[in-house]
Amino acid sequence: MFSKLDDLVKNYEDIGKQISDPEVIQDQERWTKLMKEHSDLTPIVEKYKEYMEVQQNLEDARILMEEEEDEELRQMGKEEWVSSKEAIEKLEEELKILLLPKDPNDEKNVFVEIRGGAGGDEAALFASDLFRMYARYAERQHWKTEIMNISESGVGGFKEAIFMIQGKGAYSRLKYESGVHRVQRIPVTESGGRIHTSTVTVAVLPEAEEVDVEINPSDIRIDVFRSSGNGGQSVNTTDSAVRITHLPTGLVVSCQDEKSQHKNRDKAMKILRARLYEEEQRKKDAEVAEERKSQVGTGDRSERIRTYNFPQGRVTDHRIGLTLHKLEAILDGDIDELIDHLITTDQTARLNKMTEQ
Repeated sequence: MFSKLDDLVKNYEDIGKQISDPEVIQDQERWTKLMKEHSDLTPIVEKYKEYMEVQQNLEDARILMEEEEDEELRQMGKEEWVSSKEAIEKLEEELKILLLPKDPNDEKNVFVEIRGGAGGDEAALFASDLFRMYARYAERQHWKTEIMNISESGVGGFKEAIFMIQGKGAYSRLKYESGVHRVQRIPVTESGGRIHTSTVTVAVLPEAEEVDVEINPSDIRIDVFRSSGNGGQSVNTTDSAVRITHLPTGLVVSCQDEKSQHKNRDKAMKILRARLYEEEQRKKDAEVAEERKSQVGTGDRSERIRTYNFPQGRVTDHRIGLTLHKLEAILDGDIDELIDHLITTDQTARLNKMTEQ
């Protein structure tokens, strides 16, 4: 590990010289690429420097403890040695995590797709609850939320909600949310007071740029139609809704949230690009599917990942066996504790895998 860290420091210093070179600065594409590489390496290099400083403190404390004649100074050296030893162990774990291969999508914005599953109206109502949960979480993170398409049910819930969350590291935090979310509660319409179980499917897709996925215009069919609504002003009187079909894969994306056909087309293309990118990533990940299962699940949208039990006020994440009795706070967007546990479990599994190799 340390020889790798020494190489990274040399590389970091070399890049630092290059980005100050007037010749490199003139080549904006190369300079931008080097700046990103330099920025990515900074946290590791700074942590390693901190480690080296503590290592030096440890050695100084050892000398004081073993060679100093004054008892009080020897005791001081012993205390310093103990605290430095603890700090070294903590820093080593942090360095190992920083050295783990980065997910190239981690810094990207995301599309979140929520769909009511089994349970009819109750599933649609819970889909709207989950939409609010993620929207509130985005607010807490100071991220921006943009609705792409919402299909409402007759009882005030959502058959489907597709929205974009824009913010640094959005995918790194939300990627663990893909899967089936199960709710257990007494529906408002249930006169007998029986608990019903319903499901909602969530898919989190990293935003794909045009350079990530190239879509041939001849591979898509675009249809326009009049947007549907609940009557009154919400119904459009023009054909502004857009449906895009990707002919090679059969993927269909519809958008009707905007009054402008052009805006709906742009949104639909962004969603299509993200879905095609995810499909491409899924194929690449197939060979490491077993490894992903051993971490925090497969990331597959058909996998049951979490249960929200209203009578008991609890939320259970089945992948890591974590139960929190703070249902109301979680549905209000307070999901950092869940996400932090998932990230820690993922990192631990990957560290163990790295150690085995």
